[in-house]
Amino acid sequence: MVTRAESAALTRRALLDAAADLLDLGGPEAVTLREVGTRAGVTRGAPYRHFTGKDSLLTAIATERWERIADQVHALRTDPALSAADRTRGALRTLIDVGRDQPHLYQILFRRHGHRPEELGDGLDRVRSRLCAPDGDPATDRARAAGRFQAEFLAIVADLVGERNAGHYGALLLTGAHGIADMELTGHLHRDSLNATSDELVDTLVRLVTDTRVRPGPHRR
Repeated sequence: MVTRAESAALTRRALLDAAADLLDLGGPEAVTLREVGTRAGVTRGAPYRHFTGKDSLLTAIATERWERIADQVHALRTDPALSAADRTRGALRTLIDVGRDQPHLYQILFRRHGHRPEELGDGLDRVRSRLCAPDGDPATDRARAAGRFQAEFLAIVADLVGERNAGHYGALLLTGAHGIADMELTGHLHRDSLNATSDELVDTLVRLVTDTRVRPGPHRR
């Protein structure tokens, strides 16, 4: 016999899966709690018992994706068969692959919280979140998951360039990877015009950063 808690967990899972499918198909505009509930095959009120609104639903999707990314990067970091450079390349490609395969989700992962009103809780959403929010803060959960990825990634970069330089070069690598993903998303990165692929650019980035091991680190005042 399925318990009430198990039933609630199954419903939440169905809602998240339905929302993720809608997001992939049509972007944030396609995700509404009513449509998510219909696609998940649950009662009309079920989505509102699990999420305070569209914002908390999209935030939950982003949180789960950050957790999976962090798991992938952790697996790379702890793989003894890989060099530090290979781990770094793998971590960057993990992010770029999300941008390539799930562009709408990728944009949500990197948007500033509260930046786009059409995606985020406003009006009734905001009131509902204050009056009847489920336990836990979705934004805090998302930040924690993204922070876990960052910690795993910086540990990889530290193996490449040393602890002192990990933050500086980690930021440079992430900025480069984000630019590569964005260029791919907008159709501006292809061999005919720039004579470069995303994999080649990742290799170049990691090679340039790797060279810092034989040179002094970035100057800091």
